[in-house]
Amino acid sequence: MGISLTDRAVEHVKGYMKKRGRGVGLRLAVRTTGCSGLAYVLEFADEIAANDEVFMASDIQVIIDRKSLVYLDGTELDFTKEGLNEGFRFRNPNVKDECGCGESFTI
Repeated sequence: MGISLTDRAVEHVKGYMKKRGRGVGLRLAVRTTGCSGLAYVLEFADEIAANDEVFMASDIQVIIDRKSLVYLDGTELDFTKEGLNEGFRFRNPNVKDECGCGESFTI
């Protein structure tokens, strides 16, 4: 299935990468933490490792390590603005439950 980005997310990533002046794409991962067990990690990548999978969203490379792909497969990444708050929102079909604060999830 892979990973997809909405048009708003693509636009935001392109703008940030242009300002940043370097990078090969957007890295997504999960780490063990929080009340529910897993949390999303999102950062800009400067290289692609041997154990990474790469998906294209528009012309953005979305890079995910194979261990995280199990948890993220099928996820759509959106960029939202609500009042003064803005940020990325993960729509992950694999999530079974989230903690009350929204910082972590379970599969």
